Amino acid sequence: MDHEYPFYQQQEPQMTDYQAQLEQIRQQISALDAELLGLLAKRQQFTNQVAETKIKAHMQVRDPVREEQLLIKLIKQGQPLGLTPQYVTSLFHVIIEDSVLNQQMLLAQKANPDNAQPLNRVAFLGDKGSYSYLATQKYFSRRPGELMEIGCPSFDAIIHKVETGEADYAVLPIENTSSGSINEVFDVLQHTSLSIIGELTHPVEHALLVACDTDISKLKTLYAHPQVFSQCSHFLAELGNIEVKPTDSTSAAMLKVSEMQDPSIAAIGSAPGGALYGLTPIKSNLANQKENHSRFIVVARKPVNVPLQIPAKTTLVMSTVQKPGALVEALLVLRDNQINMTKLESRPINGNPWEEMFYIDVEANLQDGPMQTAIEQLHGITRSLKVLGCYPSEEVTPTRVAAADALQG
Repeated sequence: MDHEYPFYQQQEPQMTDYQAQLEQIRQQISALDAELLGLLAKRQQFTNQVAETKIKAHMQVRDPVREEQLLIKLIKQGQPLGLTPQYVTSLFHVIIEDSVLNQQMLLAQKANPDNAQPLNRVAFLGDKGSYSYLATQKYFSRRPGELMEIGCPSFDAIIHKVETGEADYAVLPIENTSSGSINEVFDVLQHTSLSIIGELTHPVEHALLVACDTDISKLKTLYAHPQVFSQCSHFLAELGNIEVKPTDSTSAAMLKVSEMQDPSIAAIGSAPGGALYGLTPIKSNLANQKENHSRFIVVARKPVNVPLQIPAKTTLVMSTVQKPGALVEALLVLRDNQINMTKLESRPINGNPWEEMFYIDVEANLQDGPMQTAIEQLHGITRSLKVLGCYPSEEVTPTRVAAADALQG
């Protein structure tokens, strides 16, 4: 056996052989990835042609029956190839969502030709790396024209930039799934003439960011925006005796930590944002809720026209007369006109103690008959009513497929 051992040793592949095999497989995967990208781009061109046809035919953007049939067909085609229904469904939900949003964008552009411009000047809270910065990048990535970013220290400053014409648009966070509504934004909306022209929901993934080699046990001070501290309150409670210092924005917190280069301090923000400041995440998923998302609105000086083919939202602000049941009476107007309310928020009226304004989001297009009837009726029973904006809804509900239908031969 002693003589046989060198023989077996010689037959065993060297590590370089494994590395060469691995590299060859990776090259094949990369080639397939490039091919997939080309096919996805080609598919997107076809969906743009679909949008053009729907514009001419005045057809709705979404066709739930067609989407469900498509998913069922794809799931069945994927099964013999070893692709699970969950994998196929998840993949095509992303593709369908992208297709819907692209079609909505093209329809909106056709309806608002004057809005097309070579440069989009956009004001947002904080600087590069803030969550508002990331949301701005996401929203305007689908819009034509170059993006000019204008970071601001406060919501008042953001609104001022657009009102004075220094910026064309503003991106404002309006609510979060963990910490709720952002009251400061609702308050500035009371006193502005700007219109809401868009919305988006952006995932908020909080991470503990440091500038140098350290660990959690060495930390003494944390920097973050107050909303972030609220969203990560459970994590902060676990840390125990640690000083929390609020900043005007997430980007300001990251900049502070980057400049100090101190192993005892950290910021809470996104890992992609932290990378812009040379920060490294040492713990992720800090939010109280695993599914942590923020909803942002986009405002401009002029309202937009939303084609009836596009799912739309309308935001109202109103004050009711001072009598029992006044709010209920106003809400019944929405119900009687078959209008679904998605949000109701109350805020105090400055200078009028114990009186409140009500912000309402509804799933309706301002040009639609039932919505116009509701507006007319609300004017008759409220003290004041203002439409803050009608805009395309970018919340694309995933297509549902019953398991029995998907697995049926």
